[in-house]
Amino acid sequence: MTESNALTDDELRLLSVRCRQDVLKYISAAGAGHTGGSLSCVDILNVLYNRVLRVSPETFGDPHRDRYVQSKGHSVEALYVVLAHRGFFPIERLETLCQYRSPFIGHPTRKSPGIEMNTGALGHGLPISVGMALGGKRDNAPFRVFTLIGDGELAEGSNWEAAMSAAHYGLDNLTAIIDYNTLQISGRTRDVCSNEPIDEKFASFGWGVVWVDGHDFAGLTAAASAPARSGKPTCVIANTVKGRGVSFMEDVAKWHHGVPAPDEYEGAMRELTAAEQALLEARR
Repeated sequence: MTESNALTDDELRLLSVRCRQDVLKYISAAGAGHTGGSLSCVDILNVLYNRVLRVSPETFGDPHRDRYVQSKGHSVEALYVVLAHRGFFPIERLETLCQYRSPFIGHPTRKSPGIEMNTGALGHGLPISVGMALGGKRDNAPFRVFTLIGDGELAEGSNWEAAMSAAHYGLDNLTAIIDYNTLQISGRTRDVCSNEPIDEKFASFGWGVVWVDGHDFAGLTAAASAPARSGKPTCVIANTVKGRGVSFMEDVAKWHHGVPAPDEYEGAMRELTAAEQALLEARR
């Protein structure tokens, strides 16, 4: 089975800036989307699809491929863009985002190339992933299962039933990554429905837990590709910034589902273009 491309840290930094440009471009054109959470998880997705996951456009039908489920399905724009850059489909197809009969709607569906499972109803991705991982264990299959969860999503009780089940069945082929940007649609997660201490909660359910900077490519790679803890599922808590890469969007709750106005879009793209040019200059 073909491994994912192994991009360098510098290549990933440049790719992530360009992915953020595309996220804003297609959300703005569609007039809909979840900007802040998509920008916060771009680096996580780029590490997974370009360094960790044993899956590619050519091997997506291979029963031994790794599985990825985006539980925080509302941030699908980031996933679409990363999949496009990985070669699952031409990125120009995202010009139809949220249009009638387009496969690229506001949550992941299996009608889109590279999508494993329909998600969007919060609290479903981890239970689905537990089922996939359990099936893999019982079949003695070599694949691993990864899922990305929003920290606000952890208020859904189904996550904790799934967490308990994953530990009970010893699913060391399962890794849950939490996009820990500390914001959800109505404010700070700790104020809306606190899940603290999040690391101790997962550990008490029988998971191995690791903290990581969610924008550090080396750290994310090490955390996501580490050998499985024997008999334990892994929870990676990725400290991220909502709206990452655009100064006026960073750590601001209103950008959870905000769509930039024309002047805001132009300002954001100026910042990202400047970041892109700085990275290109540094490589010369």
